[in-house]
Amino acid sequence: MSDSIKGPAPPPATLDGSPLRVAIVHSRWNKSVIDALVAGTIAKLKETGVKEANIVVQSVPGSFELPLACSKLTVPRMISGSHVQAGATATDLLGGLTSLNPNSRTSTPAPQVVTMPHQPFDAIIAIGVLIKGSTMHFEYICESVSHALMRVQLDTGVPVIFGVLTALTDDQALERAGIGRGASKGHNHGEDWALAAVEMASQSRKWAEGKFN
Repeated sequence: MSDSIKGPAPPPATLDGSPLRVAIVHSRWNKSVIDALVAGTIAKLKETGVKEANIVVQSVPGSFELPLACSKLTVPRMISGSHVQAGATATDLLGGLTSLNPNSRTSTPAPQVVTMPHQPFDAIIAIGVLIKGSTMHFEYICESVSHALMRVQLDTGVPVIFGVLTALTDDQALERAGIGRGASKGHNHGEDWALAAVEMASQSRKWAEGKFN
């Protein structure tokens, strides 16, 4: 990969993940890339202080299943706070999915609230790898998944980090997992997603307490 100005600036403060509980939900398509991304994410979470016992990893068949899994993992947070009614906004958000089919508008039912035995997660990282093929499948899945993951975090207030690679070639995916086939192995974006999760989780805790500095 060539030198680029793209990428996040460092966080404004030192990240401390020690009090946080983070979930990673990953698809199983394109396994070699997924494995590298998940490993990079976990390593960076631990580096910021997140305890191994507070990192929960779940898998689903493909990227299309990521939003449902993420929504299920946010249920305890929905029970405890003010986000139970937020499902009413889902139709408005998904109404934006019109670029591929301008005549469609999906009605979305309110979330079902159930009792879960574990404490809520402070952030969820959704990891998937989509590589463009010869049909429109790639476009449909990319747009649907990105909108649905956005919906989960807006409806629940739990940060959901978008860790879905949308690559045009195998090499693009490999390089973004740090396992490129060329002289430059690229950069493992899982590290960036871990940092984003810790930062957003920490900020969300502060914002909930009315702290804005």
